[in-house]
Amino acid sequence: MKWIVAIIKPFKLDEVREALTSVGISGITVSEVRGFGRQKGHTELYRGAEYRVDFLPKLKVELAVDDSILEQAVEAIQKGAKTSKIGDGKIFVYDLESAVRIRTGESGPSAL
Repeated sequence: MKWIVAIIKPFKLDEVREALTSVGISGITVSEVRGFGRQKGHTELYRGAEYRVDFLPKLKVELAVDDSILEQAVEAIQKGAKTSKIGDGKIFVYDLESAVRIRTGESGPSAL
């Protein structure tokens, strides 16, 4: 099992969700986060004054998948989140030692 964490642009969430649903992913967790990478933020104008925005709004999408659909899930996230512009985000994949469904007590891949 793997734990996938993806940092994406907020307006790409629906496309990522639809892409994941199309490959059989039934659940994700989404958190609003702020950060920066190579783009190092940007400047904006507000009431004639210029100010710097160092931490940009992003979404963190997290999901657990069985090893058999890992590549499909990563490709789905990449396809849904891509704009071909700086700041598209990153996908991280971690080993997931175990998972337990609280309601039934199922563990392992059947808990996903």
